Amino acid sequence: MIDLENGKITMEYGAGGRAMEELIFLVFKPAFANDFLNEENDQAILPCLDEKGKIAFTTDSYVVTPLFFAGGNIGDLAINGTVNDLAVGGAVPLYISAGFIIEEGFPIQKMKKIVASMGEAAKKAGVKVVTGDTKVVEKGAASGLFINTAGVGFVPEGVALSGNKAEAGDVIILSGSIAEHGVAIMSARKNMEFETSIVSDTAPLNGLVQSMLVASPKGIKCMRDATRGGVAAVLNEIAKQSNVGMMIEESKIPVQKEVVAICDMFGFDPLNIACEGRLVAIVKKEVAGDVLNAMHSNPFGKGASIIGEVIKDSDNLVQMRTLIGGLRLVEWFYGEQLPRIC
Repeated sequence: MIDLENGKITMEYGAGGRAMEELIFLVFKPAFANDFLNEENDQAILPCLDEKGKIAFTTDSYVVTPLFFAGGNIGDLAINGTVNDLAVGGAVPLYISAGFIIEEGFPIQKMKKIVASMGEAAKKAGVKVVTGDTKVVEKGAASGLFINTAGVGFVPEGVALSGNKAEAGDVIILSGSIAEHGVAIMSARKNMEFETSIVSDTAPLNGLVQSMLVASPKGIKCMRDATRGGVAAVLNEIAKQSNVGMMIEESKIPVQKEVVAICDMFGFDPLNIACEGRLVAIVKKEVAGDVLNAMHSNPFGKGASIIGEVIKDSDNLVQMRTLIGGLRLVEWFYGEQLPRIC
């Protein structure tokens, strides 16, 4: 019988025998229990969506290190990240699959904690983990644990968000303060350990997005969650897709003072640091007030603010007016400042 307190993952837990069945039934099933998963098939047979609309589908993999950090762990990060990828496309997230690549010797107690956090995150977001898979690899082959997810959601009729819809005159809205996830990860890494009160901003944004769409079904052009590459990457992606430029104001970008100090210490720009519970929205100017009010009424949008506007620019540059009145380019890095951030 599996030892939930002191046991460790061995190769037999990925071999398809009774040991794997014990792991599934004692660790995974209690966290994810729902009618679809409880059928215990190799697939989830889901009801048809007979409403008018479209299906949204996404997939992602999570290799964050360390696995546990202030404000969360790889498990709730995987659920929230999948939910948010669907939500910023205007979808109502419904179902998630989860695949686990587990390194031999990984403590079962840690596995149970991670899976339990995934279950809680799924409940908070209103989604169900309906199918999954576990594989065990030799010690040293997986840094403890990797998680792959896929998500399915429903896009209601009339909702059509896309990064190629931004136009000059639209405003840029940021849902809250930035770079907290990246700083939380940095503070937990062995080669960077330092004390900070900053915790990851990881959160499900589907409720926030739905309240925004209710406030203005037609006025929101596109949304993106600012994960790897941060706000800078999101703005540069949209500028290129829509063949426009962006002008943002440094004074209007919410950043905690402690985040600024830590980024200055390591030579990082908060605009390039990953968030896991923040979104950027491009919105028609005339409805920006309605959208902001809706955001402020949601716990994950209380810090929302207009940080700039879309401008005409055939070079698709993202520029920022600095605190001292100058202009600087907001660069889109070729690689990553902080690898394995999610």
